[in-house]
Amino acid sequence: MSDSMNALRAATDMARPSHYGELPLDDWIQAVVKDWLVPVLRPFFRALQMPIQMLLDNLQALLLAIPFAVLLIVIVLGAWRAAGRGVAIFTLVSLLLLDWIGIWRETMITLAMILTAVVFCIIVGIPAGILAARSDRAAAVIRPILDVMQTIPSFVYLVPIVMLFGVGMVPAVIATIIFALPPLVRLTNLGIRQVQEELVEAGRAFGSTSRQILWEIQLPLALRTIMTGVNQTLMLALSMAVIGALIGAGGLGLIVNTGLGRLDVGYASVGGLGIVLMAIILDRVTQALGETGRDGKGAGG
Repeated sequence: MSDSMNALRAATDMARPSHYGELPLDDWIQAVVKDWLVPVLRPFFRALQMPIQMLLDNLQALLLAIPFAVLLIVIVLGAWRAAGRGVAIFTLVSLLLLDWIGIWRETMITLAMILTAVVFCIIVGIPAGILAARSDRAAAVIRPILDVMQTIPSFVYLVPIVMLFGVGMVPAVIATIIFALPPLVRLTNLGIRQVQEELVEAGRAFGSTSRQILWEIQLPLALRTIMTGVNQTLMLALSMAVIGALIGAGGLGLIVNTGLGRLDVGYASVGGLGIVLMAIILDRVTQALGETGRDGKGAGG
């Protein structure tokens, strides 16, 4: 991997000019990232990817070890319980189709990557959203960070991610986390701030602590908005499946990229179809979970 990275850097250095204008900002960024950030912080980032690696490996091994029929039944019953009969039937037909066209294994690999990214987005995003909702100063700090994360092109931060983490499934998941995290933070913040102040004041009047107000009043009332954030995070994570394949991720994104590289529209379309069907299933289920959390009852048939 080091030889290929050195060759890539050498080719890039030959292709780019020394600087583009009178202010050599590109050279400064290159020096900071290459000469300071990578050698100094790489051990820290290597340690940071260990929990992601563990969860991804275990989840992927679990999904691939379960027989297709068993996993099919579990997923369909879960969709029925969460979103109703119509979504369950669509899930059944979609999963059977994915198996018939021969991309079940790739679908499970992509699902493991997406679920891993979403789990860490929830671990980071919901506490960050709560912090932003309870402190205007924290919100003022977090907001521009989220703006940068949402607006910077994903291809731009693939370069430092590869330099810090290398290539493979875990760096692709990390890139997915960065790309998919902001909506969850923003919508958690929004949902808590939209809770009526009268309800919060009533909680304080009855002697509730700040922790009790958060867990028993604000979070339950904001759950629908938070689940919308989870839904948006899932969709953004799925949209990164193809881009993540550029730095070593497998699954459906690799099928799409391989088809594009070979100009094989059929092969690329098969991978794209898998991503679309998975996106629809996850979208419907998470939307239904948000409605269930608000109403306090299941979706029913």
